[in-house]
Amino acid sequence: LVDDGSSTVSLPEVALLGVLPGTGGLTRVVDKRHVRKDRADLFATRAEGYRGSTAVEWGLVDATVPRGAFDAEVLRRATDAAAGSHRPTGAEGVHLTPLAREVDGDTITYPHLSARIDRAGRRVDVTVHGPAAAAPADAAAVLAQGVDYWPLALTRALDDLVLHLRTNEVDLGTWVLRTAGDVDAVLAYDAQLAELADDWFVAEVRHYYKRTLKRLDVTSRSLFAVIEPGSCFAGLLLELALACDRQYVLDGVYEDVDPDADPAVLVMTASNAGAFPMGNGLSRLASRFWGHDDDLAAALARTGERLDAAAADQVGLVTLALDDLDFEDELRIALEERASLSPDSLTGMEANHRFVGPETLETKVFGRLTAWQNWIFLRPNASGPDGALRRYGSGRRGDYDLKRV
Repeated sequence: LVDDGSSTVSLPEVALLGVLPGTGGLTRVVDKRHVRKDRADLFATRAEGYRGSTAVEWGLVDATVPRGAFDAEVLRRATDAAAGSHRPTGAEGVHLTPLAREVDGDTITYPHLSARIDRAGRRVDVTVHGPAAAAPADAAAVLAQGVDYWPLALTRALDDLVLHLRTNEVDLGTWVLRTAGDVDAVLAYDAQLAELADDWFVAEVRHYYKRTLKRLDVTSRSLFAVIEPGSCFAGLLLELALACDRQYVLDGVYEDVDPDADPAVLVMTASNAGAFPMGNGLSRLASRFWGHDDDLAAALARTGERLDAAAADQVGLVTLALDDLDFEDELRIALEERASLSPDSLTGMEANHRFVGPETLETKVFGRLTAWQNWIFLRPNASGPDGALRRYGSGRRGDYDLKRV
């Protein structure tokens, strides 16, 4: 904070705006800045804020600096922070070239990812493609591939697709996730990410994938994983299935389509035990088995095994394992049912179900406040004139605005 006798730090939403006092700003004051709750109360209700030594003492800012020395102090602190980087001095960075995204009507295609929009069904079918080439030999070869390194290329595409769909396709309330590729090839990259975790570039790729998975966790869309012959839900890609609200696996093969196909398998690796934690600090497996430690231990004991539909169902990794006589009909009915429900109700339900256990700064802000305060409270689907509450008992369904945030 500039120490000039007049500059202050203030968060005046309660005093001046009268908005709901549960926003991310207030949460960060106590959960991130660790400001004592009584001081936080004073701060949040004092429109003019606090300056100087009080702001520092209370933890509202890190330091106050005279205006004449401000730029130099900012540079010094930035330099000190940069000195803690894992990237070796003099190392070459990787230029993030423009993504190769092609849009053809309702189809979106990237080199390792594709999406097909079903507007009538208000859903999008997303397919993640496994690697087409073997993993590079070592860290130097990984860096040489740069943006073409499969985990990075896939992560960039997935991140872009999630943001594109969330922003531009608000009527598509259900995302159906599939994978396609060779399980062994995925496992090779998964092992490499673990083996080279101390390399600066690989570490950045791992963090980027972790953040993208978190972005998926806080996406207000219904997420369904469909696991079929040809899938490669293994290791880091299994995280995609675990991030979903439901997982449907075909038990066997499509007898009328390809009776000689290899049935789908799921493979857990060390990556699924905490390499890519959720916002609650837990792995997706730990969140799935929250409160059932024995089941979690039993699942982890099967790490490395190729689990077919029956085994995955027995372990608890999937919601339903169905044969080809029932699979397509059950999936269709589930998707149609989902599309008939209130989008706002689903947003709240999914946010509650996905983030179990410890409440953290991340889950409070992005898993709770973003859903309720920034969206559900503002919408007419419950208490509006044609909402579900007004029509309750009348025999008429609520007239829902189908957009998602």
